[in-house]
Amino acid sequence: MARSTVRKDHPLSMRLPDADIAIIDRAASLRGRSRTEFMRDAAVRTAEEVIMENTIIRMSPEGFAAFTDLLDRPAKPVPEMVELLERSSPWEAKSATK
Repeated sequence: MARSTVRKDHPLSMRLPDADIAIIDRAASLRGRSRTEFMRDAAVRTAEEVIMENTIIRMSPEGFAAFTDLLDRPAKPVPEMVELLERSSPWEAKSATK
């Protein structure tokens, strides 16, 4: 019986100026990725953002009321976040003479 082969790879060709290639290659190198991996990840991430921005979220009136009720409640401090926000920033001077 003949087996049908599903093609997994779809080549994509782009014409880009040298300056664009240089910046893409530099960024890919900083991430330790190939140009193809970097560009694929960037394109897919952007595509997902566009889809999410244009997707309508529907919920029942009861579900929406429960959602807004949660948002309206007072925030509870997260000890780890409080500690982080109370730390000095690395660029702040740690002068003992002040």
